Amino acid sequence: MVSVEAGSKQRTSAFGAGRQALIEATITVVARAGLRNLTYRAVAKEAGVAHGLVAHHFGSRQALIEAALQHALDESADVLSAVTEGSSLDTFVDHLAELASSEPDMQAFQYELILESRRNDELAPLVRMLYQRYRDATADALVRVGIARDDALTLLVFAALDGLVFQQIAIGDVGATEHALGKLRQILAGAR
Repeated sequence: MVSVEAGSKQRTSAFGAGRQALIEATITVVARAGLRNLTYRAVAKEAGVAHGLVAHHFGSRQALIEAALQHALDESADVLSAVTEGSSLDTFVDHLAELASSEPDMQAFQYELILESRRNDELAPLVRMLYQRYRDATADALVRVGIARDDALTLLVFAALDGLVFQQIAIGDVGATEHALGKLRQILAGAR
């Protein structure tokens, strides 16, 4: 068991829960301060633990980054599947703007790591998997709304969704995202 002090509250968590708290703290630190500010101390402070615990669980900064990106990878397709769960164009990506608003740190973390993968070859395979999962979920959603599988169209639609999320977390204009999604639905209606 790991004793975790968060503010004035003390909580005890199992090994896996403590590790998960460090992964979530890593996502928060990178999303809010950038990858260059990711240190054991910053993660430990965010998680409310001693900084030696970060090294104990992960061994290196690279392992910590990879674990956090793997977590994002595990969450990504499930999130997009939930957003695209409807079977009509009227509901296609209905909750995308809401998702970007409710999970801005996760989205910002992913964009930070995507850019870092250009400089860090060890992250590139995980980033490719992340994008492939998003494209696969997009392809499945398009088929559910009655659009024949088309790799180029899937890539185009995913790029539009990805860009809208990026712009929303950078600028914060939910209305613009929702308006653009309405236009995307109109365009896709013509592709059926």
